Amino acid sequence: MDTGYQTLVLNRLWQPVNVVGIERAFSLLSLDHAQVIFAEDESFRVFSSSSWFEFCRDVNSVKGARIIHTVNQSVIVPSVLLLRGYDRILLQEMKFNRQNLLERDDFRCQYCGKTFSPKELNMDHVLPRDRGGGTSWENVVTSCIRCNSRKSNRLPREAGMRLLKEPKRPARRPFVSSLYGKPVEKTWEHFLQAKR
Repeated sequence: MDTGYQTLVLNRLWQPVNVVGIERAFSLLSLDHAQVIFAEDESFRVFSSSSWFEFCRDVNSVKGARIIHTVNQSVIVPSVLLLRGYDRILLQEMKFNRQNLLERDDFRCQYCGKTFSPKELNMDHVLPRDRGGGTSWENVVTSCIRCNSRKSNRLPREAGMRLLKEPKRPARRPFVSSLYGKPVEKTWEHFLQAKR
C-alpha cells in the first residue's frame, strides 16, 4: 500500500505534531481518532471518516488529488489530518550530527567566538578522542581551522584556550521544526507558517 505519500497530522488545536505515512493516516481515520482537513479555494472543510469516503466517491472532481484504489472505491489520500483528542506538541531529541552541532553553536568557533561558514568550521573534541573523549553533545564543539590547529590534541586549558560556553545537549524541539527549509506540500504551508 505504501506509495510514498505523507500526511501532516495536527493536534486538536490545529498545531502540526507529526508526519505519517499512508497506512498510519488511514488507520487514524478509520479508528475515528482523526478527521480530514481538506483545503479548497482558500478555505478548509473538515470531514469525518465516513463523510470523507462518501466525498471520495467523486474523486474525478478533485484536481491533482493523490488517489489510491481500494477494493470498493478510489480514495483521496488525506494531505492533512486533525486529531480528535490530542492537544500536546510532540517534542523530539535533536540527533547528534554536524548540521545540528553547527546550529547549536550558532556557526561560531567556540574558542575565538567568530562566526564562520559551515565549510570553515570543524568538529572539535574538547577531551581528545585518544584520551577517552567521546563524540557526544557534551564533548564536541565547533571550532575554526586556526583554533582547532592551535588546540591540537590537548585540553583547552593545556593550549591556553577557553570555551565560550560549556557544550550541552540541546533542548528537545518540536518535531515539525525539522521540516523548515525543506520542500513541503502546498496544503501544509498554512499550518507550518503559523508555527514559524
